[in-house]
Amino acid sequence: MASELREAAEVSDADLLAAHVAGDDDAFAALFARHRDRLWAVALRTCSDPETAADGLQEGMIAAFRRAGTYRGEAAVTTWLHRIVVNACLDRLRSAQVRRAEPLPEDLDEHQRRSRQTVGDAVDPAEASLVLERRAAVRSALAQLSDDQRAAIVLVDMEGYSVAEVAVILDCAEGTVKSRCSRGRARLAGLLGHLLEAAADGEAAHVAPGNPQGPPDVRSTTPRGPPAATPSLD
Repeated sequence: MASELREAAEVSDADLLAAHVAGDDDAFAALFARHRDRLWAVALRTCSDPETAADGLQEGMIAAFRRAGTYRGEAAVTTWLHRIVVNACLDRLRSAQVRRAEPLPEDLDEHQRRSRQTVGDAVDPAEASLVLERRAAVRSALAQLSDDQRAAIVLVDMEGYSVAEVAVILDCAEGTVKSRCSRGRARLAGLLGHLLEAAADGEAAHVAPGNPQGPPDVRSTTPRGPPAATPSLD
């Protein structure tokens, strides 16, 4: 498969994976490059620690590289990749008993720059700072959930997967995913209640009478980039 074809949008994930299994030396790297940012975001949110997330992502990609021949097409390739990466992250958390509740400071300046670029240069600095504080609080609150609850919340509420897809990724029943999400949301509501109240007070003047109010948007609009180099698959 020529490099031009690998990069073309019409070449499916399944075709890239099949090409890798057939011996194409570059196909898996192309597949990883296509989904790197989203896989990294899931790993980082699941682990709440960049070093652990990087290790989990690399271990997951090595496992996917080696086990590509076992893919049978019962789920989308992206679902299959997410399942491997999330499981690798959870394995690392459980073995190391990682329980970090602090915000992630390692790229705060870069994240702030990206956030301001996303919303435009005309944003009030005080408002931009508030958004960053909210996101840091959400990351800290996520870190206080159990590993299983955090994985379910990240995949359903942050990445937008359906409950059925997350059940496949986490290898559990749909009812289990719903239960983990419900308990995780209840825990987050307690941890982030002050943010919801502050947002409601601040936004009340901007909402027309009778219009419903939603929770503050605290999700990152720009995914954190993983390490620039493709993980070693040797």
